[in-house]
Amino acid sequence: MNLSNAEECPITSVKRTRCNKQIRAQEVRVIGEDGKQVGILPLAEALQYAESQGVDLVEVSPEASPPVCRVMDFGKYKYELQKKQQEGRKKQTLIQLKEIKFRPKTDDHDFETKLKHIRRFLEAGDKCKVTVAFRGREMMHRDRGEMVLKRVLEELGEEAKIDQQPSMEGRTMNMVLSAVEKKK
Repeated sequence: MNLSNAEECPITSVKRTRCNKQIRAQEVRVIGEDGKQVGILPLAEALQYAESQGVDLVEVSPEASPPVCRVMDFGKYKYELQKKQQEGRKKQTLIQLKEIKFRPKTDDHDFETKLKHIRRFLEAGDKCKVTVAFRGREMMHRDRGEMVLKRVLEELGEEAKIDQQPSMEGRTMNMVLSAVEKKK
């Protein structure tokens, strides 16, 4: 895939990889297709060398002095980069933040139901934001909200740890919990 015009060689959106005529340096360190170093060549000679091989001259390390360019098929290089990124995304684990809302006057049965939801979220590996919402004159009794959060912690016991201590934000009191890793 020999590309002679800069317009024909697209720039990848992930990392601005230059190839062929897009390379701006006067001299470049050239690495052959087999991975062996060809040497430091003027850009015109490096382009000629890549053209004689029937492939592209791709700038792999633009920060180096002189920049490092590799003789390779640019399309294949982009494909391999894309595959590496895809593999990296597969191995990532997404931890979501789930929220459970209580009120200072939450009844026992509702409390137990919401506690089951918190346990389910923590077992799934998610973090849980426990919120106590105050209305009207309930703001005068913040201690009741603190009691609800303490009760949640007592009920969960060793299953959860506090990531964010209880704090007031406007008319809500929040606390973030995460699961405790079990030792095997």
